[in-house]
Amino acid sequence: RLGALCWSLVPLSLPLSLPLPLPGWRRLSAPSPAAPTGLRRLRDDASPTPTSVNYHFTRQCNYKCGFCFHTAKTSFVLPLDEAKRGLAMLKKAGMEKINFSGGEPFLQDRGEFVGQLVQFCKQELKLPSVSIVSNGSLIREQWFKKYGEYLDILAISCDSFDENVNILIGRGQGKKNHVENLHKLRRWCREYAVAFKINSVINRFNVEEDMNEQIKALNPVRWKVFQCLLIEGENSGEDALREAEKFVISDEEFEEFLDRHKDLSCLVPESNQKMRDSYLILDEYMRFLNCRNGRKEPSKSILDVGIEAAIKFSGFDEKMFLKRGGKYVWSKADMKLDW
Repeated sequence: RLGALCWSLVPLSLPLSLPLPLPGWRRLSAPSPAAPTGLRRLRDDASPTPTSVNYHFTRQCNYKCGFCFHTAKTSFVLPLDEAKRGLAMLKKAGMEKINFSGGEPFLQDRGEFVGQLVQFCKQELKLPSVSIVSNGSLIREQWFKKYGEYLDILAISCDSFDENVNILIGRGQGKKNHVENLHKLRRWCREYAVAFKINSVINRFNVEEDMNEQIKALNPVRWKVFQCLLIEGENSGEDALREAEKFVISDEEFEEFLDRHKDLSCLVPESNQKMRDSYLILDEYMRFLNCRNGRKEPSKSILDVGIEAAIKFSGFDEKMFLKRGGKYVWSKADMKLDW
């Protein structure tokens, strides 16, 4: 009846061959300059797509890095089935890449928890990219034998190639040598066909360091270099578990560090400006964390209200995500690496 009504309203002077919109039309993908503002608003206000998600499923860690901005406020970890349910919801909403982080992901069930999540995401959900960020201290070769085929990228945090500096930062763990362990993990990644990545936080204790030769020797697919960032309530402020102010460097100092390493093709710099609002972060309750006000303000859990309702409160900026190069060749099948 609506269709008949539309036809009845067509001026007789118009040719009957004129194409008319059918009931229910909503072409929002490419509105014309003269399109009503209401149509543009529908497009602009649409919820962002969770293309790449960082799931911090645990806050527990065996290191005490002084600048950590996801500190161990709780020991909560979702039951495995609930975590899988949330991941399946994210895949349905458009997730292509999942990154498991913490805390330290390999603390939970000696790596079995994250291993089963990795296998589920690659085997059942068939995600193009599955990655982990770890300090590397608890990973064993047996884990690679069991789960390595399902993992695209392993990122190991290493802030210095001077063991004394690592101890000052909080990455020391008794007799274990963080740098020696890094080389061992690099070898396992090559043997079990996992892309190897390094994450470094540039701070007051390592900003003068020259890491060119060591990075060349390790040859990671990406070397992500972050500027030390303050988050109220995490590593800064009265209710924080860390006091990271002494680690902070200026933008100029960060740029000097980058300039010293500019010839490394694997270098991926991320200043504080690039980091803000460009990451989609899920906490241990599967709540999106909004960092726009310098704090981590949680949404409701996606398990309770769904993806679309929760992501509106994430503060996530898709344009900033793309601008910082958040989408790249992230599946090991497409990397053409010499394992």
